[in-house]
Amino acid sequence: MTDAIFLSLQLAFTTTSILLALGVPLAWWLSRKQSFVREIIAALVTLPLVLPPTVLGFYLLLLLSPNNTLGHTLSDWLGGPLTFTFSGLVIGSVIFSLPFMVQPVRASFEAIGSRPLEAAATLRASPIDSFFSVVLPMAKSGLIIGATMTFVHTLGEFGVVLMIGGNIPGETQVLSIAIYNYVETLEWQKAHQIAAGMVIFAFLVMLLLSQVSKRQLRHGAL
Repeated sequence: MTDAIFLSLQLAFTTTSILLALGVPLAWWLSRKQSFVREIIAALVTLPLVLPPTVLGFYLLLLLSPNNTLGHTLSDWLGGPLTFTFSGLVIGSVIFSLPFMVQPVRASFEAIGSRPLEAAATLRASPIDSFFSVVLPMAKSGLIIGATMTFVHTLGEFGVVLMIGGNIPGETQVLSIAIYNYVETLEWQKAHQIAAGMVIFAFLVMLLLSQVSKRQLRHGAL
């Protein structure tokens, strides 16, 4: 159980860190002037929300398989296959959790509007300076919500991680799969301990996000 907890936390931290680096710039680009291309990209980003996790995991398994051209190339570069490894889990988790980061951050960016950026431009701030000194502080609540939702969502993943990572103790067996294993072997007490802990953790996170949203609304009203 300890290995599954450590592996799940490692996967959640890694996925959240990667999506903060990749998802925030993507959310900023999507929040700018609308175009047909942007709407296509936005739809692709949102796709994991409506696709069954096993469908996404299945196609990622095929794509990253050493029998596939891309998978074979990546295996050569990285010195080993991506399927049924922690690296494969990270790739699957990043893709599956992408909308949980991008959507709240994009909404925060869009709520800022153009006026603060225009004011920063009159003070001769460069676009990069404006982004880091004006946009990111004003979108703090969206960043917190996006990072938190990504972290919690990654902890609870099952279908994608099972398809692309399998069930290898100490390597790819995360908490959700450990629960499944305990139920299969009729070890109800152990399954209950993990499941109850995840329910409590998720409830506390949602309570925290509710408080963040209320605080943001109060600041907006002021």
